[in-house]
Amino acid sequence: MASTTFSGPVTSTNGFVGDIKVPTYTVASAPSASSAGAGTLIYVSNGAAGSAILAFSDGTDWLRSDTGAAIAAE
Repeated sequence: MASTTFSGPVTSTNGFVGDIKVPTYTVASAPSASSAGAGTLIYVSNGAAGSAILAFSDGTDWLRSDTGAAIAAE
């Protein structure tokens, strides 16, 4: 499969094909939310009190996708 870099929004008239994969971290190994930038999405294997969760950066913290609370291992 070819790889292409875009600098603006991506639009598809026929949908996107394939899996969407996001990087996986633990709470302890997650990069700084500020360096990742607002809108970045990650998978945190223990970020919902020990359970897996998708999280997004608001530019300051990694927030849980279900509650908006900061990720935490416990």
